[in-house]
Amino acid sequence: MTTILTKSFLQDKQPLTKPAAGKTRVLIVGAGFAGIAAARALKRTDVEITLIDRRNHHIFQPLLYQVATAVLAPSEIAAPIRQLEAKQKNLSVLLAEIRGINLAARIVEVACPGIGSRRLEYDFLVIATGMRPSYFGHDEFARFAPGLKSLNDAETIRAKILSAFELAESTDDEKERARQTTFVLVGAGPTGVELAASIAQLVSVTLRNNFRKIDPAKSRIILLDGGTRILPTFAESLARKAANRLTKLGVEVSTGVKVEKVDDQGVVAAGNRIPAATVLWTAGVSASPVVKMLGTHTDRAGRAFVGAFMDIPEAANVFVAGDAATMTQDGHPVPGVAQAAIQQGRFVGHVIANRVRGRNDGRPFRYRNKGNMAVVGKNFAILEAGYLRSSGFVTWWVWAALHVLALPQLQNRFRVQTQWFWSYLSGQRSSRLISEGPRSSSSQQ
Repeated sequence: MTTILTKSFLQDKQPLTKPAAGKTRVLIVGAGFAGIAAARALKRTDVEITLIDRRNHHIFQPLLYQVATAVLAPSEIAAPIRQLEAKQKNLSVLLAEIRGINLAARIVEVACPGIGSRRLEYDFLVIATGMRPSYFGHDEFARFAPGLKSLNDAETIRAKILSAFELAESTDDEKERARQTTFVLVGAGPTGVELAASIAQLVSVTLRNNFRKIDPAKSRIILLDGGTRILPTFAESLARKAANRLTKLGVEVSTGVKVEKVDDQGVVAAGNRIPAATVLWTAGVSASPVVKMLGTHTDRAGRAFVGAFMDIPEAANVFVAGDAATMTQDGHPVPGVAQAAIQQGRFVGHVIANRVRGRNDGRPFRYRNKGNMAVVGKNFAILEAGYLRSSGFVTWWVWAALHVLALPQLQNRFRVQTQWFWSYLSGQRSSRLISEGPRSSSSQQ
């Protein structure tokens, strides 16, 4: 969630929104996996919940890369947050950005589009604002290398990829044509690997025979990472199989390479210039700036250190969940994945419900790892769950089934599985659209 930071509340008097008489007020900031899980866990609790987000939709982020590569349309992986109001009577949705948090007064200031500032009182506060791309101190890279955290990001990347081929077809300059058909991805975690594999299949299958002057299959797709191998959160044997699969798809994998510069001409990595019209940033993330408003201790990525019950020591009944929080379990950090966010959000909801009912908090939070998966193009995925490690075609089908079932709405599931089936058979993709820019006054079309 993007926010506007302020050191203190504005001096002019803002309207103060108070809870209904006798109602316990719960504010949940962020409608990602953790925020929605927390809200749903409070469905049968006698509280008044306000779910705040700057967007009106929830995104199924594991499939965001497929929007970026035109496999799926944005609406197929998103669901309106306000739909929750119809299903949950004790919940209200507020479209707003956080401007400040006063822990002592238990007040959150928000800015509502077109309305102005409001101040909301709370009894319980849940911060679940997720992450945003981190450029490791080089924010100037963002202008040339978009990250992938929102639908806007995905549509921007889709437009860059598709426009590159249109420009390559239009130019007669061979060097420029080569630059337009070179794609560099910085960061070889799951997002970078999945995105690179999807682009590889786009150029070799979907765009085949679509152009007269260029052959998209001859495009260069380069995956860079500063670490010693790709997919560092997976077992080395699985990472090696994924790397081999990428190579078969035509992706150039380079590890141990640090990017020193990104500009409008491409990247400089390990002292070498790589001319590329499309550079995508999949390297790192940092927490939303909202976490800083709490004044609590954070790690290098800006995530709040939380206690055993997902709370912070600076204030009672204030919780941080999902990617905005960091905690250690059995000597290892809890991973920043969707299943962890859902478990944490649900746990926080249960803790709040117990406190409202005057019960004990129960057992401390414990993450139950149900396994990690990554897909590497058509018919190949990897899975690691405890001692179980698998890869290949069957694992790919398991990945597809689990992701369809995890989509937020029935209509999302129907649309995605229909599109996947068509794409599997035909190789075509549903959303090869380049958004129009503003029309100039001299335009005749």
